[in-house]
Amino acid sequence: MPIPSLVLSNTEARQLTLSSQRLNTPHAPAEALTLTQQVIEHLGYIQIDTISVIERAHHHTLWTRHPNYQTQHLEQLLEQKQIFEYWSHAAAYLPMRDYRFSLWRKQAFIKGQLEHWYQRDTKLISEVLARIRAEGPLMAKDFDRDQPTAEWQSKPSKRALEYLFMQGDLMIPYRRQFHKVYDLTERVLPSTIDTRPPTEEEYLNYLILNYLRAQGLAQARDFGHLIKGIKPAIKQAIRRLLGEGQLIEVQFNQQTWLSTPDKLQQLNQPLHNHLKILSPFDNLVIQRERLRRLFNFDYQIECYLPAAKRHYGYFSLPILWNGELVARIDCKAERKTQTLTINKLWLEPGLTAIADFEAQLTTALLDFAQFNHCQQLSFNHANNLPIQA
Repeated sequence: MPIPSLVLSNTEARQLTLSSQRLNTPHAPAEALTLTQQVIEHLGYIQIDTISVIERAHHHTLWTRHPNYQTQHLEQLLEQKQIFEYWSHAAAYLPMRDYRFSLWRKQAFIKGQLEHWYQRDTKLISEVLARIRAEGPLMAKDFDRDQPTAEWQSKPSKRALEYLFMQGDLMIPYRRQFHKVYDLTERVLPSTIDTRPPTEEEYLNYLILNYLRAQGLAQARDFGHLIKGIKPAIKQAIRRLLGEGQLIEVQFNQQTWLSTPDKLQQLNQPLHNHLKILSPFDNLVIQRERLRRLFNFDYQIECYLPAAKRHYGYFSLPILWNGELVARIDCKAERKTQTLTINKLWLEPGLTAIADFEAQLTTALLDFAQFNHCQQLSFNHANNLPIQA
């Protein structure tokens, strides 16, 4: 007779996810830079984003889990070759120890199994690669003889650089004022790094088990986020890992979910109610449909919409408190005046302990302002915010 699956309550499922995301547990003592590296290695990636209405998403996501995080840590870890830039579901910083698993995507580009969003110009790609080989690290602007064919298009040399980057010929050893600097992979990659391409089984194990290490709980549809054509192989790998005892099925909201035996031990950890203001690109919230299934929180970022179609503002941030996503806030860091302006705040219908929430939010906003290099808060009272300056 089969053993019945463990049934998780809403609180247990969310606690498991938050603990796995390191949003619910204190860190062991560690030097600040070391802890930043540990957080990246645990989460598996940190998404890079260019929007700077507040501190950029890659810094925000790390600071949320590591209050002593400093923005120069990413540059230091790149220089020390502990992390590298590549594509996860989007542009990201990845642990250097996982480098060989990036080869799966790179080989797919080389073999033509994946198509780049830029058209391949073989002659220009060869010219760009030869110039970097001869001259050393270069930025896109160093190829300034090219002109874009339309205002919205990238220059041809930029497209060639990105093609070489995606197929693995080039890496990003560092950035200058957030602009990528490209160099030959052979000059960037540490000699000690394993460069053997993973087998299909190794790659699938990586996708599934690393995901659960960082997220704690998932359904089959959640693995291989935005990787084309991977779903059938994922389903086969899940059956294999269940048979091997590396995965375990649990029930949540009358649906079957997956976890690992070691993760279920985190159910006994206490739930901390520290309020956290999250990035729209935070690892917890980036899969919007999964977020809705787990937290009953329907979230979309609206900065890509025309202003007239926005309901929650240009860059609304989810607010996590007491194991729930209870609100969202739209704010902007005014660098010239060192002011964090709070434009709007929306509370979820289920939030009841308003006074306690307001007290914690005020404290969290003061910390958030300092993180954004702001010395004061400014509240737009025209929007009837339930918090005071």
